[in-house]
Amino acid sequence: MSSEKCNKPNCNCSCHEPLENAIGHKKEHDGGRRDFLKYVGLGAVGLGLGPAVSYWLQEQGKINEIIKNPAIIKGKANRFTILHTSDIHGQLDIHDEFFWENGKPVYKKRGGFATLKTMVEELRKQNPLNTLLVDGGDCFQGSAMASLTMGTAIVPLANKLNYDLVLPGNWEVAYGKQMLLHDMNNYTAAKVCANMYDNDDLDHDLMFPPYQIFNLGGTRIGFIGYNDPLTPVRQSPAYSNGIKFTKPEKNMEKYVKLLREEKKCDMVFALTHMGLSQQVHLANQKCSEGVDYILGADTHERVREPLQGKYSKVTEPGAFASFVGKLDIVIEDGKIKDEVYELLEVDPEKYAEDPDMKHSVEKAKKPFKKILNEVLGQSKTPLLRYYIIETPMDNLITDAVMWKFKTDIAVSNGFRFCPPLVPDPKTGLADITREYLWSMLPVNSEVKTADVKGKQILNWLEKELENAFSKDASKRFGGWFVRFNGMQVTFTIGNEKGKRVQQVCIKNEVLDPERTYTMVACERDGDPDNVLCRMLNVHNPVSQGILLHSVLEDYLAEFSPVSPKIEGRAIATDASPELLTQALAGINYQFR
Repeated sequence: MSSEKCNKPNCNCSCHEPLENAIGHKKEHDGGRRDFLKYVGLGAVGLGLGPAVSYWLQEQGKINEIIKNPAIIKGKANRFTILHTSDIHGQLDIHDEFFWENGKPVYKKRGGFATLKTMVEELRKQNPLNTLLVDGGDCFQGSAMASLTMGTAIVPLANKLNYDLVLPGNWEVAYGKQMLLHDMNNYTAAKVCANMYDNDDLDHDLMFPPYQIFNLGGTRIGFIGYNDPLTPVRQSPAYSNGIKFTKPEKNMEKYVKLLREEKKCDMVFALTHMGLSQQVHLANQKCSEGVDYILGADTHERVREPLQGKYSKVTEPGAFASFVGKLDIVIEDGKIKDEVYELLEVDPEKYAEDPDMKHSVEKAKKPFKKILNEVLGQSKTPLLRYYIIETPMDNLITDAVMWKFKTDIAVSNGFRFCPPLVPDPKTGLADITREYLWSMLPVNSEVKTADVKGKQILNWLEKELENAFSKDASKRFGGWFVRFNGMQVTFTIGNEKGKRVQQVCIKNEVLDPERTYTMVACERDGDPDNVLCRMLNVHNPVSQGILLHSVLEDYLAEFSPVSPKIEGRAIATDASPELLTQALAGINYQFR
């Protein structure tokens, strides 16, 4: 018997385990505002096939493998479908999306909640009583509407998609614990997370149910949820105040056993938000024995064929509502007889925008429309952030910060959020609006300067490279390598920890370990004064009293149109500057 308590506000029940769910009769149990204004700035039946298969799925071909399964045709087996989104990051509208085709970037229009609504409903029609829609986290952070409303504008729109199950992601803590609980509890979907605790009592105070069970046409399916245990280190420490995280290895085996043996689940899924490297690592750990699939998230990877670990398969469905992962399973006599996975694109040319959802999005944005539509500047080159080593978008940001403060080094974190922005082919320009600035920098942090020794820089760079490329995948942060201006760093990814940096030049001179350099970066809320961008024991730290958005606005007013591009600020001796994913030993995977 699980001992986790119910934390839902005003709930007086004495239950000690999550309520189970049946489609159409769903119940959930789960467990607020910090001073965020500084960062806002602007103030079962299902044995048959249901309706005829849609024209779009007919084109795909893969679904026919399920439809033609003899056991399904004869009514001897159950088929269920899981639709999986993640890392939407508050992106409500159709946007430019990046693809890698034939060795070069290609941009297409994808996403939008109104497009996603139509697509999800179309997919549900193929298996109407036996389809689950789940989200793997980072839904209500990452855009202007998310940041300016601390997620409250996004959750009602997500509810209109009729999710069945949701997991909090690492960025869902950005508004503090109370707003996390407020936003999560406003989901109509069931919640799940087995490694986020309300205080130091790791035996009784889970913030959300550790597992949920769904019954689909006689098939019992169990879900366990896990957020990234490295969240308090990766992000501003203040975000996680009052929240304790543990590794999945602490209790995963216990819950798998409970779901399999006591709850008699036919299949068990782990819904996780840990990054592809950590998720593949988890799939190879003994605690994952009995987990059929790890439905992953966090690193925005586009897994088009499930990655097979020792014990479990791993998927991840991209980001920004540009993709939906679709898994069809056939169960006969409690055993998997067939399974087909597809990564489907949310393509507005194939799915017309749902009018009601489109109206709801426009209504939510209306109070902010004038401000958000303000054009701050323009770019002649695509702004994107998909590359791991160096990106045009972060070069723009560090260019602006360097221009404003004229230090030796300007640094930006290795973020992944924000869709691309591509110049109009007719004008050759892309408008950088205030709304897009919020997508680039959803946390409008204060700028901070400090003095740092050359040897500190070397040690810090080694730590940051270890965070991105550790040979122990469980220690990899979800973000990419830090971005900077003023330095040129040459490194070797494949080297051992502490031995990756080959050379560092600052202002075209080789770094002197004993020399003192000036550095500027954003201040992380909750860090000690002598910490700058995870660099410890800096000297003469000074908060500059200006927010990053103001710096970018001033820079664009002075230099627009801008033309940021990759220019060799960071060079890997053993990888392309256009590296798009962390290396995964023994796994055949490419981002495209």
